[in-house]
Amino acid sequence: MNNTRKILFLTGTRADYGKIKSLMLEVENSNEFELYIFVTGMHMFSSYGETYREVITDGYKNLHLYVNQKIGDSLDIILSKTIAGLSDYAKEINPDLIVVHGDRVEALAAASVGSLNNILVGHIEGGEMSGTIDDLIRHSVTKLSHIHFVSNDLAKKRLMQMGEIENSVKVIGSPDIDIMNSKDLPEISDVKKHYEIFFDEYSIFMFHPVTTELDKLHIEIIEIIDSLIKSDKNYIVIYPNNDPGSEIIMRELDRLKNNKKFRLYPSMRFESFITLLKNSRFIIGNSSAGIREAPHLGIFCINIGSRQKNRALSSMVVNIKPKESDIINAICSLDDKERFFDKNFGDGNSAKSFIENLRDDKFWETEKQKKFQELNFQL
Repeated sequence: MNNTRKILFLTGTRADYGKIKSLMLEVENSNEFELYIFVTGMHMFSSYGETYREVITDGYKNLHLYVNQKIGDSLDIILSKTIAGLSDYAKEINPDLIVVHGDRVEALAAASVGSLNNILVGHIEGGEMSGTIDDLIRHSVTKLSHIHFVSNDLAKKRLMQMGEIENSVKVIGSPDIDIMNSKDLPEISDVKKHYEIFFDEYSIFMFHPVTTELDKLHIEIIEIIDSLIKSDKNYIVIYPNNDPGSEIIMRELDRLKNNKKFRLYPSMRFESFITLLKNSRFIIGNSSAGIREAPHLGIFCINIGSRQKNRALSSMVVNIKPKESDIINAICSLDDKERFFDKNFGDGNSAKSFIENLRDDKFWETEKQKKFQELNFQL
């Protein structure tokens, strides 16, 4: 009889795959567990580089590819389609644990499938804050999850404030730090050659729609793109995620396609992105990569707008409004700022900590009937 426990991960974007890849590999290489991966979301779009191919290339034994949306689907429709597909797959393989990451609608679907089918759910990087609809999804996933793998003690305190039992919250750091600290990252010369980047000096631009502020997006992205052009610097541009409003951003990015100061990419392998970020002058936009990865690597971030407003911010992050004068001034101001490395999200041992938790018999005794931990207060 095979007593190997089955661990099912869901990945829906290039970003979450890069963040949880080290955990997947640790499970795949273990003798006690059997890894399964449900690949869906942005991975399946040709317009975003068909990044499911990257997951396949990494050589996992058990992959399931699932198209959960078509262009133009609203988030609620994507949620329902993902639940339907993942529910069928979970009933086929009967996992012991479903692992989800972050705040995407696919994570909410997976947590729903697990909790409603009496399957343990582990949530990576709960307890974070941003300020957009991502917060609603992330906190909903928390309440549907049984075990929480968080980045730091502040995130743990937030989850306990939400009524989560202290023993269910495991501080393992941010898993992407494992890859950032890896000695196996590609050399910058190899990355530039592969992606045909000929800049000696460059910065990175990534800007995603804020789904609760779509009425302002068109004006804001025009002003941002105008500012980048006027800065007369070199930029590597990576397409936005596929949230509602992305088509507005994409139309403005079309203006840059014939500009020699810009190189545009639908997607990029996470390790290659980290090498490029590590060697960049700064990152600008509203991506979480500017809040989490950049400060860890000692790279400045110019954070535009409200998307990351409640994140734990480093002094390596400059927060500005989407106004041309603010953007140009922020770019110029970086010449006089002193760099340092922010190490607030772990030491690069998340995967080892994760697998050690799974090897603990008490982990598998976690009650599927959740309890609410009252704080000490009087009604």
